[in-house]
Amino acid sequence: MITLGLTGSIGMGKSTVAAMFAEEGVPVFDADAEVHKLQGPGGALVAAIEAEFPDTTGDKGVNRTLLGEAVFGNPEAFARLEAIVHPAVAEARAAFLETNATAPLVLLDVPLLYEAGGWASVDKIAVVSAPPEIQRARTLARPGMTESRFESILAKQLPDAEKRARADFVIPTGGTLTETREAVRAVIACLGGATGR
Repeated sequence: MITLGLTGSIGMGKSTVAAMFAEEGVPVFDADAEVHKLQGPGGALVAAIEAEFPDTTGDKGVNRTLLGEAVFGNPEAFARLEAIVHPAVAEARAAFLETNATAPLVLLDVPLLYEAGGWASVDKIAVVSAPPEIQRARTLARPGMTESRFESILAKQLPDAEKRARADFVIPTGGTLTETREAVRAVIACLGGATGR
């Protein structure tokens, strides 16, 4: 099995590309989706997060806005949150890899692959990349996104140029969906992981 790590800065189209890999028959582990599940209604981490950050959860699980306010700009609080979340995500990822052990290729969709050190645990890395103006427009179109929040997120992420330089594959997402899908198929063919739809 080849494990391909997929990453990219905010607004680059990573979720769209991950979905394309899944449509091509490649098993995909989505770290963000796993976090949402763990923090959602009845999620395994809700009680621990409430204990550490009181009044940030409710019937619908973790209130991400309130939790964000509790940790935003506070590195120590953010580290406490990561200490709760990361081990649970790692456990889910290990279960995913075990379940898909016979697949020729699996995709690990990890937003902060370089920043959190996950690059060391994958065989190859693909980075999604679009021109800065497209990235900015996509990100600012998101509900609740502001210029200052966008700049703050960008500041915490490795620059796109550096991600591209360190990647085994760059998947351009600034053109048409057809062009992006062709790039995805080329990566799968290169890694011998086409499993059919």
